[in-house]
Amino acid sequence: MLTRTARSRRTLLAALLATLLATAAPPAVGQADPPDVDCPPGQTNCDVWDDDPGTPGGGDPGGGGPGGGGGDGGTCQWNGRVIPCYDELLGWFHNGDGCYYKQIEPRPEGTPDGFDWYLLTCNGGDLGSQRTELRDAPPPSYGAPPDPEELARRALASIDLLPPRVAVAPRRRLGPGLVGLPVWMWASPDRPGQPRHYFGPQHASDTDRGLTVSIEAKVDRVIWDMGNGIELTCADAGTAYHSDSPLAGKPSPDCGYDSGYPKPGTYQIQATTHWTVSWSGGGQRDSFEVTRPSNTVTIQINELQVVTQ
Repeated sequence: MLTRTARSRRTLLAALLATLLATAAPPAVGQADPPDVDCPPGQTNCDVWDDDPGTPGGGDPGGGGPGGGGGDGGTCQWNGRVIPCYDELLGWFHNGDGCYYKQIEPRPEGTPDGFDWYLLTCNGGDLGSQRTELRDAPPPSYGAPPDPEELARRALASIDLLPPRVAVAPRRRLGPGLVGLPVWMWASPDRPGQPRHYFGPQHASDTDRGLTVSIEAKVDRVIWDMGNGIELTCADAGTAYHSDSPLAGKPSPDCGYDSGYPKPGTYQIQATTHWTVSWSGGGQRDSFEVTRPSNTVTIQINELQVVTQ
């Protein structure tokens, strides 16, 4: 079912096309635009833009970020907002002038050889600003295939990458730790039964104009900020500490501050999960990284008292 906006677009486009076909004298010929921006090979956005539209969710992909799909590939912008580079009704967007170009078919009678008519919807797709233009070549990037990496980012926006809940031992509420003794760190899902949203792997895909890109997202390391300038890297979520475990009182088997804090004090600890998002499609494959910071936990460390007689 067409939305009201889609119906309005179709009605307006039909009226404009009918007007064009009924016009006997064509307007002045417009020449193809010269290159007006620098688009380096392999870069998904052009240097004309000050920001980088290729970063999904502004650092908050997944549940708290933008919704997936919708056709915005993240490479076209107008007035500071990302817009779709292709619209089924409006055609292809050109960054240089802010207009969508849609070739008029069938070619109107009397069109000169080597030229085509285009319907331009300018001002970033504002339907109140439309005109027709006769051109000897389409604008730059007209009909370009979708960027597979941008499809990968769109697929990523459709899944949740959630920050883990972190814990340490000794726990402040159960008593302070002591200088020089091992500290255990571990991360866990904040929502029981959903570990894949916190550590992966997760899978998703997105399709645009016949190209499908699939992704796999998973955490490959957790970096802990111990609150005293020390950062420690753990390969996984770590092991929870239990006072009745045979390992109690010993260093963590996989994620710990084994030498302990050298000075007494109160420290704020935070962990950041580093996700690797691997993608493949269109004969290409690559990966990019996404990070998710955790909540902060507090640990109290006291001076080790030596009792002498």
